[in-house]
Amino acid sequence: MVQDMKIMMRNLSRNTTEAELLILFQEYGDVQYCKLVMDKVTGKSKGFGFVEMPRAGEAKAAIKELNYRDVGGNKIRVKKAEKSDENINKNDSGTPVS
Repeated sequence: MVQDMKIMMRNLSRNTTEAELLILFQEYGDVQYCKLVMDKVTGKSKGFGFVEMPRAGEAKAAIKELNYRDVGGNKIRVKKAEKSDENINKNDSGTPVS
């Protein structure tokens, strides 16, 4: 059984939307979810987020093609999310965001 791959995106423009990211990643395959991490106080993007893709091959292609791509004026960083990265996918109260 192939496991989903969680991808972390960093250095996103604060103006980049989840919808824009979803379209970018859908060029490479199915996207299970796409989530920007938002500042609880301001309601604005913190400049990073996560995408989960059900097929590892498609996820690897997305990582390879999107890493360092200019999106909204920023060269984004895209990599496979590690367990330590997932810990920052929490809001200020410490509950997972998804």
